[in-house]
Amino acid sequence: MFDKLSAVAGLIKNLPKMKEEIERTQQRLGQLTAEGDAGGGMVKVRANGRMEIMGCAISDEAMKLNDREMLEDLLRSAANQALEKARRLAAEEMGKTMSGMGLPSGINIPGLETS
Repeated sequence: MFDKLSAVAGLIKNLPKMKEEIERTQQRLGQLTAEGDAGGGMVKVRANGRMEIMGCAISDEAMKLNDREMLEDLLRSAANQALEKARRLAAEEMGKTMSGMGLPSGINIPGLETS
């Protein structure tokens, strides 16, 4: 029982350092990029590790089709693909950070939320 209390006390003592490391990781997440594409590359979407869409490209071929509904579907599909890849990259990055601090990945500590 005292071992667990000691571990909790150690965590509390290190909270400021842990918060700093989480903030650095959050900055790195903004630099990670993932790309999704749909329609054989007719539509491409880039997202970062903060789940922000950074760019979208629509090929001339897709524009010539003049099919709004299909283009909307391609955009949605490419964006979802990019965001899913970005989620995986962000989870890996956070896992590395948590592991480096001696914590299991996926842990939620109040004050150290990961966005």
